[in-house]
Amino acid sequence: MSIEPVENKRHRVVIIGSGFGGLFGTRHLRHADVDITLISKTSTHLFQPLLYQVATGILSTGEIAPATRLILRKQKNAEVLLGDVVDVDLASRTVTSTLLNRDTVTEFDSLIVATGAQQSYFGNDHFATFAPGMKTIDDALELRARILGSFEQAELAVTKEERDRLMTFVVVGAGPTGVELVGQIAELADRTLDGAFRNIDPRDARVILVEGADQVLAPMGPKLGAAAAKRLEKMGVEIQVNTLVTDVDAFGVVVKDKDGSTRRIESVCKVWSAGVQASPLGKMIAERSDGTQVDRAGRVIVQPDLTVKGYPNVFVVGDLMAVPGVPGQAQGAIQGATYAAKAIKAGLKGQTPEERKPFKYFNKGSMATISRFDAVCQVGKFEFSGFFAWLAWLGLHLYYLIGYRNRLVTMIGWFVSFLGRDRGQMAATEQWIFARLAVEQVNSDQADADELAAALGAPPPPAKLYKDGRLTGTDNRDIV
Repeated sequence: MSIEPVENKRHRVVIIGSGFGGLFGTRHLRHADVDITLISKTSTHLFQPLLYQVATGILSTGEIAPATRLILRKQKNAEVLLGDVVDVDLASRTVTSTLLNRDTVTEFDSLIVATGAQQSYFGNDHFATFAPGMKTIDDALELRARILGSFEQAELAVTKEERDRLMTFVVVGAGPTGVELVGQIAELADRTLDGAFRNIDPRDARVILVEGADQVLAPMGPKLGAAAAKRLEKMGVEIQVNTLVTDVDAFGVVVKDKDGSTRRIESVCKVWSAGVQASPLGKMIAERSDGTQVDRAGRVIVQPDLTVKGYPNVFVVGDLMAVPGVPGQAQGAIQGATYAAKAIKAGLKGQTPEERKPFKYFNKGSMATISRFDAVCQVGKFEFSGFFAWLAWLGLHLYYLIGYRNRLVTMIGWFVSFLGRDRGQMAATEQWIFARLAVEQVNSDQADADELAAALGAPPPPAKLYKDGRLTGTDNRDIV
């Protein structure tokens, strides 16, 4: 059957998520005879591929995370609803979202779910306290503060052991995010911070990339992986492949080598980029459909037209969908969302779900920047690296940034950072540095909070955060 609007009403499309899938799906429907509600738990469209540049002081948050409302303000058939989706009823065609304990129920005729993925610690979620991931603006700002804070604390360190621990940076996972991040940490230490301290030399920083596979950038093949590794090692990055992380704490990581032996790396600043897990919403939708399954990463195993079984009006796209040969990258989300939007428009013109052509993914290639003037690029069977790959990387990322102003400001930021030594976004507040400590404190995880406080050089948190239901200070006096 074709997709018909509710009697006397325009066809209602609900899109969950404001990432690449959600935003491009919304914009592709801008001329369609539909009413769109985009529901997102964040107020911005995050350009996640450049998140590491916020963490290393090259770009500001505004350049890679413009407000979704401002992006869509001229699209009159779209509205933005801020809230966290807590329920999706496929049978009654409703989505329930919540914001500050206020629930909102939104009805739909067609649904596009594009909630993406989150960091995966492979069952060791306690690692997140000491090795945060790189998925949100908050993650990037906290990491920037941790990196810069480590150098500041190293300047005050009284022992070599303490100084070495503070100036050792460990990144777990040698995919594009991990490779790009270690490259920028190394350049930050060698170029930007050179000469800025009196008691330490930032160039002595130890930057370590830990990877469980036998090469870096494994999905891009051995040739580009070797080129990336060679460049990183020339920059002083230590690459440890065939190495698994078995434990993480405030002062370091424990790793297991290929021969089964374990060893410890002392480090205060760690970052996790080793894996992703699909949004929990995928499992909910699969369970409420007619027999749809999820894979080990929680991704929904969709039908050839990206829908779930029994519900041809419910599309799952982006990192939340499991389609063979489609990587968890922006291009997969964009193509999937565009396909779903076209299917909705075709349905309004009378096309039945049975008449839909299966989704076909076109691989436009993969790339990763290693350092200034150096990147690796793969387009089909064509592989190249070096300066021209770096130019291609610059051009592609500028193209997908939203807004001419953001593109211009980003170009200026790159010009300053790559041609000179300075970086324009080097602010780091105590609030960012100790934010995770506060979360641990609120969660009453006293042991972790004490350990993290000691590692970050902060005073230990109070033994009790609440007294008789009221917030107390360290001396147990009521402050609210």
